[in-house]
Amino acid sequence: MAMILQRFRAARAKDLFVQSAVLLFAGVAAIIVVIIGVYLFLESAPLLTGTGIPGFFLDRRWYPLEGEFGMAAMLAGTLSVTALAMLLAAPVGIAAAVFMRYYAPPAFASFYRRLLELLSGIPSVVFGFWGLIVLVPLIAKLDGPGASVLAGGLVLGLMILPLVSLSTDSSLAQVPRSHWLAGTALGLGRWAIVRKVMIPSAASGILAGMVLQTGRALGETMAVLMVTGNVVQLPASVFEPVRALTSNIALEMAYATGDHRTALFVSGLILLVMTAGLVAVAAVIQRRLKRYG
Repeated sequence: MAMILQRFRAARAKDLFVQSAVLLFAGVAAIIVVIIGVYLFLESAPLLTGTGIPGFFLDRRWYPLEGEFGMAAMLAGTLSVTALAMLLAAPVGIAAAVFMRYYAPPAFASFYRRLLELLSGIPSVVFGFWGLIVLVPLIAKLDGPGASVLAGGLVLGLMILPLVSLSTDSSLAQVPRSHWLAGTALGLGRWAIVRKVMIPSAASGILAGMVLQTGRALGETMAVLMVTGNVVQLPASVFEPVRALTSNIALEMAYATGDHRTALFVSGLILLVMTAGLVAVAAVIQRRLKRYG
């Protein structure tokens, strides 16, 4: 009995230690996020109070030397490239996950999954370099200078496609096998079961994953900088060059001073707020689909 009690106390002490360590690390991560947000806000405050928040979103003129810091054009460029990337990556990524989970032979599905994991680990600068050397000249033969919204959307879509596919595959894997067996018992074909049973059952995880990947696309810098042309303008078509907020920070932070530097911090604050909004949307979508789905 004494030995059992001793083992119980040792196991309980170990559990308390692990729980305390997990809470500590979670708290440190949360504190870091708060510190970053507060720092961005404090650095942005002088220009926010002077210019006003609407001025940044409505004015498209970015002339730092003349004191004009409108971000409407760069915000439009960021959103257009991200939207195009998601339009390309979401259907292809979901289709790849469905193929990998329900149609491919097990050996090939395992190889295919490893291939997607490898693709997701390639540095963004490699995607950007490939886009600059291969994709931009091809688009230039169709229309415009080549460096454009289309080039940025294609490169960014290729970057996030494996992550969309892997997150979708993970969500589908969480659906109980009894759902598949129930569909089979009802006489449904494979595609009918996938479309009417499995995907709806995993919808919360799939949508949450796509929203989070949208946040990653919003924050991508190097690849977008290399293939979008970096012209501050509202794009009239996908063949026109644009500049994203992330690219603007990377290009100008090295020499920015005064209000110019503060405006770049405002750009960072906008990106942080947009990403936080996407995380909140993902959480709400996941909660509602689990509740009503």
